[in-house]
Amino acid sequence: MRSLLFAALLAFNGSGADASTILVFGDSLSSAYGIPQKAGWVALLGERLKQRSPDYTVVNASISGETSAGGAARIAKTLASSKPAIVIVELGANDGLRGLPVGEMKKNLAAIVQASKREGARVVLVGMQLPPNYGVPYVNQFRAVFSDIARDERVAFVPFLLEGLDKREQFLADALHPTAAAQPILLENVWRKLATMVMLPSK
Repeated sequence: MRSLLFAALLAFNGSGADASTILVFGDSLSSAYGIPQKAGWVALLGERLKQRSPDYTVVNASISGETSAGGAARIAKTLASSKPAIVIVELGANDGLRGLPVGEMKKNLAAIVQASKREGARVVLVGMQLPPNYGVPYVNQFRAVFSDIARDERVAFVPFLLEGLDKREQFLADALHPTAAAQPILLENVWRKLATMVMLPSK
């Protein structure tokens, strides 16, 4: 079941005014699939910013099952409603798992990044990788899409959201989605790039 977590404010500034929005635009890896919402890495990001930089709010517009095509179709409306200062783009995993054409994914992700930039938002592009059973050519082409877009569009880049998750117990029974206990690792992978954008030290 696709769960829409659109415009869910996860952190608030003290005055409730003049806050800068960080939009997380992703799929089930960012929508806290299979775990409590408050345990997801996006909610943890909201809590961290609440303590360290309360001028920022986090809006989670991630949809479980979303593809790059779905994201490209809804990015304009999402940007118009949230008016973000920063957009974290975390899409592509479902394209890869379905074996969709890499060229189409690249086109869609580039469109999302470009739309965000046109609205004046800074972008963090989050990369994904596939297991080797999808075939070496497809796996390599898929991985390269994210770094190529980050380079061409000159945006911040997180090479692999799931970096550091190397134990079976860090995933749910489906072996695809990280457990609640693993979410802080995802947060740190994103935080290393995001911290400098919100004028905070990474540690």
